[in-house]
Order: sequence, then C-alpha cells, then structure tokens
Amino acid sequence: METDVKKVNFLCKLAPHTWRVSSLPGFVNSTCVFPFIYGDVIYHNCISIHSDYAWCSLDRKFQGRWRYCTGQDPPKCTFPFLFRKKLFHKCTKEGYILNRSWCSLTKNYNQDGKWKQCSPHNF
Repeated sequence: METDVKKVNFLCKLAPHTWRVSSLPGFVNSTCVFPFIYGDVIYHNCISIHSDYAWCSLDRKFQGRWRYCTGQDPPKCTFPFLFRKKLFHKCTKEGYILNRSWCSLTKNYNQDGKWKQCSPHNF
C-alpha cells in the first residue's frame, strides 16, 4: 500500500472479468482517450457505468486507469445557459431529481434539452 498517495478503489464487474480499478490524484490532469472500449462497447464520451459520476478511460482499451470527467471533457458544458427562466453560470442541481449537478451542452437547455452530469468537483 502506498503511503503518500491515497487510491480510490472499487471493483468493477465485467463479465467474465473482475477489474481492480483505481484513480490516483495524478490522473486528474491526464487526458481522456476517446473513443475508448469498456467491456465490449465503444464509447465516444464520458460514461457513468458503475459510478455515480461520469468518468473516462485513460487507455484506448480500458485497463483500469480512469479519472472523473470535468466540464472540459467532451462534450463540454456551455456557460451561461438558460434553464427554465434562469441563467446559470456554473453546474447546478436544480431540476435534477437525483440531487446531482449537471450543465447544459447548449446556451438554451429549454430549447435543446442537451445536458451532461458534472463531476463531483462541479467541473
């Protein structure tokens, strides 16, 4: 066990394999790889499979290296954006029944309805 770096670990079950998945703080600045293969599926953007927050692979074929996605990862959040009759300049929990933060992918969510979940750090 490393003493200087705290690892965030979880087990991810991918039939027929069980992967040990870790994200180290140093991975926060690593670049997501798109598209990436997770299981037998090709993904072109961040996903929230087996996680409460969207994440991406740091390898073309997922090898257990990942990081949480941010507003800078495809697709990117658009700020400010209009939701209902209010202008938002950052991620919001308003209107999301799961009490998680989200952002619009266009300037007018009311018109386009395109959105993504924000990272746990509100990026």
